Amino acid sequence: MDSNPALCAAIANHITTTPQQRITFAEFMDLVLYHPEHGYYSSDAVKIGFQGGDFFTSPNLCPDFGELLAEQFLQMWEILGKPVTFSLVEMGAGQGLLALHILKYHQLHYPDFFTALEYIIVEKSPTLRQEQQQRLQDFPVRWCNFEEIPPNAIVGCFFSNELVDAFPVHQFILETGEFREIYVTTDSNEKETCPSFIEVTGEPSTPQLTEYLDLLEIDLTQSTYSDGYRSEINLAALDWLSIVADRLQLGYVLTIDYGYPASRYYNPRRSQGTLQCYYHHRFHDNPYINIGRQDITAHVDFTALERWGQKYNLKNIGFIQQGLFLMALGLGDRIAALSYQQQPLSQLLKHRDALHQLLDPTGLGGFGVLIQSKGLDNTEISQPLKGLTLPE
Repeated sequence: MDSNPALCAAIANHITTTPQQRITFAEFMDLVLYHPEHGYYSSDAVKIGFQGGDFFTSPNLCPDFGELLAEQFLQMWEILGKPVTFSLVEMGAGQGLLALHILKYHQLHYPDFFTALEYIIVEKSPTLRQEQQQRLQDFPVRWCNFEEIPPNAIVGCFFSNELVDAFPVHQFILETGEFREIYVTTDSNEKETCPSFIEVTGEPSTPQLTEYLDLLEIDLTQSTYSDGYRSEINLAALDWLSIVADRLQLGYVLTIDYGYPASRYYNPRRSQGTLQCYYHHRFHDNPYINIGRQDITAHVDFTALERWGQKYNLKNIGFIQQGLFLMALGLGDRIAALSYQQQPLSQLLKHRDALHQLLDPTGLGGFGVLIQSKGLDNTEISQPLKGLTLPE
């Protein structure tokens, strides 16, 4: 086990301060990923990319992903009437590669839009923020927290790529037909210096958990749900979307991530949930090993984002697979154009493989793209977004 002993001790100490000597799985996941000193995303443990990383994202493959997104942002600016300032707020910017590809492309091809562009990054990880600042030092980018953005201040687009899947989730299990929350406590029989953790179940920590399922019209009392069925509930995603909607005056919210509509997410046959851990490009489902050294994620429930967004005046513009979204923005043309490019065959094949990975429906191409809007009038809403307009 390659756990961080200091983080394990900090979590164990926190558990001992609680009245029932246990914490929700959401608290455990939050500490593992975001503990200020020892969390995976707060320390040097986070590794993204192909060489020595735990996982990679679309921007790691090639600039095309960001460049095609840039085309969509340009059209959003045009639909809104080309405002003097158009804010792009990237939430969870990773290594800053996506921002770099977007900004370079706009600067080169659309100087008028580049002049109007205000690029803001909201980044929780100090390690990643430092890497972003170094990579983007030649561009006018501003880093801030949500608290520093006033309500109704943003005209433009809030967007994220593989952010929501890393929010801490509550876990639950059905025991003799009852909804029980999964908690984490220390193993009282553990004799090692680095404490280990075990699961226990109990009453729900908050009524919001069952309210979440009510919002989605998911009835776990149906006979199709067997004893031992377990899954996740992402309350943090709802809190995040509430903040985004509050800060957006006019424009769009674009969310790219892996996930499902609620009917697939809580399908009785998916009886062990979607929680996954990533460690050196291998994935497994045990969050109690490699603590502080591995990423922990859960798939995104897009229906929850759609329905919760409606409560905060976000209208659903469309939901589509990433592969289809990128094809609508011109990825097919880019693949075809490779045949005419003068470059070494090895580079050509590598580029072609990267573009096909963005389309692969069993991988990145199967990610979901959710677009919501706020404040648009009927004329603006009636103009279809390129990424949602599939060829006939």
